[in-house]
Amino acid sequence: MSRTVIRNGLVITAADELRADVLIDGEKVVALAAPESGLAESFATGADTVLDATGRYVLPGGVDCHTHMELPFGGTFAADTFETGTRAAAWGGTTTIVDFAVQTPGMSLREGLDAWQAKADGQCAIDYGFHMIMGEVTPNSLKEMDQLVGEGISSFKLFMAYPGVFYSDDGQILRAMQKAADNGGLIMMHAENGIAIDVLIEQALQRGETDPRYHGQVRHAFLEAEATHRAIQLARVAGAPVYIVHLSAAEALAEVARARDNGVNAFAETCPQYLYLSTEDLARPGFEGSKYVCSTPLRPEQHQAELWKGLRTNDLSVVSTDHCPFCFKGQKELGLGDFSKIPNGLPGVEHRMDLLHQGVVDGQISRKRWIELACATPARMFGLYPRKGTIAPGSDADVVIYDPKARQTLSAETHHMNVDYSCYEGKTITGKVDVVLSRGKVVISENTYLGSKGHGSFLKRDTCQYLV
Repeated sequence: MSRTVIRNGLVITAADELRADVLIDGEKVVALAAPESGLAESFATGADTVLDATGRYVLPGGVDCHTHMELPFGGTFAADTFETGTRAAAWGGTTTIVDFAVQTPGMSLREGLDAWQAKADGQCAIDYGFHMIMGEVTPNSLKEMDQLVGEGISSFKLFMAYPGVFYSDDGQILRAMQKAADNGGLIMMHAENGIAIDVLIEQALQRGETDPRYHGQVRHAFLEAEATHRAIQLARVAGAPVYIVHLSAAEALAEVARARDNGVNAFAETCPQYLYLSTEDLARPGFEGSKYVCSTPLRPEQHQAELWKGLRTNDLSVVSTDHCPFCFKGQKELGLGDFSKIPNGLPGVEHRMDLLHQGVVDGQISRKRWIELACATPARMFGLYPRKGTIAPGSDADVVIYDPKARQTLSAETHHMNVDYSCYEGKTITGKVDVVLSRGKVVISENTYLGSKGHGSFLKRDTCQYLV
């Protein structure tokens, strides 16, 4: 078992900022000590590796609880495999992902989970867990939920969108929520009124409105808000918590805030794309806007201030990525002449920590709130804390040494995601990962990847640790 010491850095967790040296023994953090103390000096004396973090932050590895590696969608597949996607995550300081296994309608939850386990096994550079997408809610799939919770798959995603693909009606949603109330599972909800959206898509195409910008117009903010309200009320009836994924609209956020003010266990995440991108990107000339097609869609710029406010007030509790990349060439181009055929999804797993740090630089959130949103709360929400999401004795040694003053320009030429464009091409930000450890192993150092596929382990998760 090797011993590593990280010296002279500012350790930042969701709870504290302190000058401390960190002792790692094997895969675990075992102690923190004041710099230059006798205890800290004893750490260094017996260490196999000493990392100097002078002038830098020492952070818990990021926890991205919403990714889609190798996801089939619209006749194609997400461009990142579990190998390439988890490697890119490590480059950006994320050391844990929770991806989505998919139940194909007509198959069991078990068959879907086994298929995704086979995709990920031996491929991941960092640790990983799974949520379960329920492609259909049946008596059999409801029974399977109990078994999966016992196996560490403690969250289940349902869709109010995509009729004919993943859509569940209100009765099915209620039954799944009732089951979750019994077994401790957490229902994750894609909250858009898909029935109404399909009408608007049909009408737009009949009018000849085929460009990418219409994707945002037909997926109206009011339909996100309506579905969010409905999901929360169904959860209240069932006596279950609910987690709204990829919230993008101020109107939907207001529904979550109102419920939380009333003591309801309603939670929501947003994503960097909704904090930094807008409908102006969807309206880029030619077919460039297709690069920005995702669901829920990008909103007008004025929504961004409300989302940042929601992050400060904790009405938005988590920032994930919904990483689901499709290349512009050959994939996004499937929707040339028909925006409804553009694969929905953006690349993002590599830049979440950096883009949130830019929010710190800009005065939108504090440093501790940054770590709360990106590390601690996702770990608590999905049953991984304190193994993940903090730096404390007994925690996994997932640690990032972060340079808060380094400048970097985001570009497809330099990112490590397996996709041919960057949503943030040419954007210069402040802050950059320097060193990344995954369970005590250095996987990124001096702008070099030192990790390997198969290092990442499957994480059996507990139930939600974040209920009010």
